[in-house]
Amino acid sequence: MPPLPPPTTPLNQHSLRALEEWLLTLGAEPIDGDRCRWSLETEAWTAELRLEREDLVVVWNNRDADVSPCSLPYGLSREDVTAAIQAGP
Repeated sequence: MPPLPPPTTPLNQHSLRALEEWLLTLGAEPIDGDRCRWSLETEAWTAELRLEREDLVVVWNNRDADVSPCSLPYGLSREDVTAAIQAGP
């Protein structure tokens, strides 16, 4: 697989394969084989990442059962989106 674009590249300039590779490097796994829905787990929280038409939607679930959704525009850089996801809810 070709290398990912530079981290400062907006998500909307990534191919679907590059987005999938990036999600895999974050530790996410596809949900039920669906390439548009991904699961990411840490010790503190879990998240569902959804590649939707206009935005990447992240829904964090705290261990305390709180749910925190967030929409991240594809115009943001991969670097910024990664930081937002990893910051958690």
